[in-house]
Amino acid sequence: MSGGHTGATHKAPSYLADAWRIARKDLLIEFRTRSAFLAATVFAVLAVVIFRFTWDPTAIPAMDLAPGVLWVIFTFSGLLGLNRSFGLELAERAYDGLLASQVSREAIFTGKVIANFVFVMCVQALALPAVALFFDLSVGPSWGIIVGIVLLASLGLSAVGTLFAAIASNTRLAELLLPMMTLPFFVPLVIPAAQATAVVLRGQPIAEGMAWLKVLLAFDLVFVSACIVVFPFTIEE
Repeated sequence: MSGGHTGATHKAPSYLADAWRIARKDLLIEFRTRSAFLAATVFAVLAVVIFRFTWDPTAIPAMDLAPGVLWVIFTFSGLLGLNRSFGLELAERAYDGLLASQVSREAIFTGKVIANFVFVMCVQALALPAVALFFDLSVGPSWGIIVGIVLLASLGLSAVGTLFAAIASNTRLAELLLPMMTLPFFVPLVIPAAQATAVVLRGQPIAEGMAWLKVLLAFDLVFVSACIVVFPFTIEE
């Protein structure tokens, strides 16, 4: 219960506890202001309505259009949340205090990713039913698979987006730079997500979409690990 053994056994729980404190702080700020969440929700609903009323159902079946609509909303509503990831702390220089604390850089990054992941999932919890309602989709028990696809894609988007949000936050053109830096990295994430969603919506066997799901999983494994390693160096710069 004491000495070096205690320090070793408490290292991982301390890392996770610190990360959760960072995530909880960001989520509480967002819960109290709701500024980014409301902006992302309004954007998502507005985008669904615009796509719905400019869609010609005789030209493009709903099953072919809906995946694209869903993942366009996913990408850009996620960017709205990423913009505020470090912005609130920079305004009052609270970020300097966070870096000067005993919390490791990796725990700060993980906490930010968790907060952004929850944010994206909350927006998707509203966007998914809206897309299903406006495009008259009948998915049935396959909803669970679509939720799984969204979870995988949200993790990758949150990790990559948080890293670039940290890099862009110290520039005067952060809101412009963030989409320019992140969108190329989101392409290999959104394409397999949209393809796997299309397989599910068409009622095809999930085995036909397994290759796309493996691409999503590989993206998460590679980029989440790489972003955790790279983040401390971006702070030093």
